[in-house]
Amino acid sequence: MPLDLTVVDAFTDKPFAGNPAAVALVDRFPDDSRMQLIAREMNLSETAFVVPRSDGAHDLRWFTPTVEVDLCGHATLATAHVLGGAGRFMTKSGLLTCTPGEDGWIQMDFPADPLTTTVAPTTLGMEGIRWCGRGRRDFLIELSDAATVRALEPDQGAIAALGVRCLIVTAGGDGPDVDCVSRVFAPGAGIAEDPVTGSAHCTLASFWAGRLGRNDLVGEQASPRGGIVRMKVAGDRVILGGRAVTVSTVRMLV
Repeated sequence: MPLDLTVVDAFTDKPFAGNPAAVALVDRFPDDSRMQLIAREMNLSETAFVVPRSDGAHDLRWFTPTVEVDLCGHATLATAHVLGGAGRFMTKSGLLTCTPGEDGWIQMDFPADPLTTTVAPTTLGMEGIRWCGRGRRDFLIELSDAATVRALEPDQGAIAALGVRCLIVTAGGDGPDVDCVSRVFAPGAGIAEDPVTGSAHCTLASFWAGRLGRNDLVGEQASPRGGIVRMKVAGDRVILGGRAVTVSTVRMLV
């Protein structure tokens, strides 16, 4: 049966930047194996499958090219964008709510992921580590400065061996409007470097709010595509803000 998908660049206001996600609006979820095959065929960080509910909300699931994940920020942003900017999504991480803001920004209510201090893995071979912590899903390493983060060429095999969803590498911002920069590596999920990772900013928000002493922050993910994420810590939740642009549609014929 044919299946239509919309490809959206998330956490950017211009095409061919940010993080692309494919969004499939379907009446019911296909078989898990088919969804995984479709995600592999799309070969994007995530492909989202969205099913409407009778109460006006939607069920939402996300797949990388190799696995299903329990939380994805950029594909949620892409889905809300396809639906007009607003949405209530039932997911493996609970209820996620999206609301439209000014100038095309969409706000997403996500669970915070605070960190516990841990010893930095020596297997990574990174220089200039200032601090290391672990959240529910990810490792976070703070490096000495933004230039070191931007120039980093990590050992993908060593990251995969950590056994976490992804490794977040961060430092303080190097521009007047950016509080922190980051890069995110997830080889264990089939993603060598994620272009812009909304869910990682649930961790970055908690970390940098504590460091900087304020709850409203702006992060730049310094991947080759790049993207901007607004963050606001609100108790045990984080409000993430981003923009998105539709770039293409795809029809699966089989």
